[in-house]
Amino acid sequence: MSFLEPKMPDGINLSELRSPADIKSMDIDQLQALAAQIRAVLVRRLAATGGHVGPNLGIVEATVALHYVFDFPKDKLIFDVSHQCYTHKMLTGRIRAYLDPAHYGDVSGYTSPSESEYDLFAVGHTSTSVALAAGMAKARDLKGGSENVVAVIGDGSLSGGEAFEGLDAAADLGSNFIVVVNDNQMSIAENHGGIYRNLDELRRTNGTAECNLFRAIGMDYIYVGYGNDMRSLVEAFRAVKGSKKPVVVHLNTMKGEGLPVAERDKESFHYSAPFDPRNGELLHPGDGDNYINLFGRWMCDLMGDNRDIVVLTAGTPGAIGFPPSRRQMLGDRFVDVGIAEQCGVAMSAGLTKAGMRPVFALQASFVQRAYDQLEQEVAINNLPATFVIFNASVWGIPDETHLGFFATPMFCTIPRFRVLAPASLEEFFAMTRWAIEHPEHPTTVIAPCGPVAHAQEEVETDYAEVGYRVVEQGDTVAVIAAGDFLGIGRQATALMRAKGLNPTLISPRIVSDVDPAAMEALKGYKTVITLEDNSIAGGMGEKIAASLGRYGLTIHTLGLPKAIPNRFNAAALLDQQGITPQAIADLV
Repeated sequence: MSFLEPKMPDGINLSELRSPADIKSMDIDQLQALAAQIRAVLVRRLAATGGHVGPNLGIVEATVALHYVFDFPKDKLIFDVSHQCYTHKMLTGRIRAYLDPAHYGDVSGYTSPSESEYDLFAVGHTSTSVALAAGMAKARDLKGGSENVVAVIGDGSLSGGEAFEGLDAAADLGSNFIVVVNDNQMSIAENHGGIYRNLDELRRTNGTAECNLFRAIGMDYIYVGYGNDMRSLVEAFRAVKGSKKPVVVHLNTMKGEGLPVAERDKESFHYSAPFDPRNGELLHPGDGDNYINLFGRWMCDLMGDNRDIVVLTAGTPGAIGFPPSRRQMLGDRFVDVGIAEQCGVAMSAGLTKAGMRPVFALQASFVQRAYDQLEQEVAINNLPATFVIFNASVWGIPDETHLGFFATPMFCTIPRFRVLAPASLEEFFAMTRWAIEHPEHPTTVIAPCGPVAHAQEEVETDYAEVGYRVVEQGDTVAVIAAGDFLGIGRQATALMRAKGLNPTLISPRIVSDVDPAAMEALKGYKTVITLEDNSIAGGMGEKIAASLGRYGLTIHTLGLPKAIPNRFNAAALLDQQGITPQAIADLV
């Protein structure tokens, strides 16, 4: 019998699993067998669909034990990030979405109150669970309730500032508050930060080390040496159920437990595309020709010639093009601050002040946590640090918790920031090089997304002055298409020309500022259309419309809605917004 075919516990048919009540009468051996069967189902589904592999396989037993001991949803359960909630969903009425391939798409990869009363928050960002749970515990105390409040945190989330703040506040509650620390010795990649050295010491001493962060804060503490053992988990959770003060249950778990390829390569299998569970090979491997991978390779070459450059990220090195081999190549010039974007921005400011040339690269949906530092530490001090933002696009991650198309307008609100939107790989590299080498202002480069596009015109190397680039000269009608959307603009103007129009096509390149010369040249036009791969609210189009509105032109500002779509199809969303070549041509 393989790990994919474990024995089912007596009396349980997974397809009939409707709620945690169905497992309450089981004994420990049955619970352990149930966990093995759940893991097998997870492996099959993850291999077919992709998803967060390691986090979910590592917490199967703990999730079963939590639902066995506690009485959710009367008791309250909050997952940090919530990308490890698949077993929780299977136990709470959504088993069909894991057993039947026709229903794999019925549920999201994160907790979602729209799916179930067992899911308290739609959350996909890290380090939030303890603070969220502290708020619920405070409300319970004020209302005179008695339910248990449980926060689950792991996968490196303790490195985030909000986790520290939440623990600090929780320790002061003086009432029932249970924090389950799922310590699998990993973030997305390896852990970074002093707190993890303390967790390592606690593991080595079986929880008895005198130095104990949680006790120092003022919380009680229980250690489970093998956090995938059902008996130990049930005993630990029973011991803290009904606790009258804050307590931490520290679990030593295995990320990717039960799937050999995920146990061996924890970083690659934190999240994976569809794969063969026998050997880990991707079912649909790409050729590596994408902006993220090419950026990482190009940066390593650039840093070989400039020893002042330092690359930083916040817990997501692979998602910015730096797998272990490239990190090892750069050594101490690659800095992973952990899941702590505020720290990363402030460190970038400090590095710049000390004469280095930092490049802080990260995913668009995470950068918003550091808005204050971008404005305070960087902009006010006018420090020329460089920020490279990935997946700030309709072609980025489509989950509501990871939307990237608010990042560009956010950067555009911060004074002194030059925000560049390259339309090709060559322009992306040229803009990033210029940002690193120019000494005057902070710069954000919004990395292109989608299939790699190559420049069709000569690429400029100096972006010190705001100057829109005329790609196609025409009259009466102008299309100003930023970044990724230049390709859509080209197709739209081609359709217009086929209908006898003579449109002008402009690549603005700099989206944080309006080019006065371009506005002067356009004031005699009849129609101007702006295209931008970001939320229309606060974007480039609004600024251009404000500049040209006095001249009586017809102005169409096309971009993405000020909304929170979930698991959307990019092509369908663009069609809804009228951002297709034909729809744009039809506007004229």
